[in-house]
Amino acid sequence: MRDTAVVVSVAGEIDSNSVGSLQPHLDRAVEAADEHPAKLLIVELSRVGYFGSAGLNALLECYEKGLAAGVTVRLVAANPEVVRPIEVTRLDKVLRPYGSVADAVDA
Repeated sequence: MRDTAVVVSVAGEIDSNSVGSLQPHLDRAVEAADEHPAKLLIVELSRVGYFGSAGLNALLECYEKGLAAGVTVRLVAANPEVVRPIEVTRLDKVLRPYGSVADAVDA
């Protein structure tokens, strides 16, 4: 947790085999951000090497839970492994990826 936001960093592959261990962390991060004065959660994905549809669903669910709790959820990802699936599915309109944590905080 930082002064300006709750930041959760994700690394490795996000697919149907690994998403089950990611989702509880995202849920706890939304809860932590709900108690944070900024009500801002940043999901940092720059060290993700594979990002499948299960990852998209997990992030969308995280975004929706954040929305329901009044928490803003922002993504940090400049790597094509993450950005491309988000853009192809047009989720970049909702889950806009930022280039750095600082950019996501300042947005």
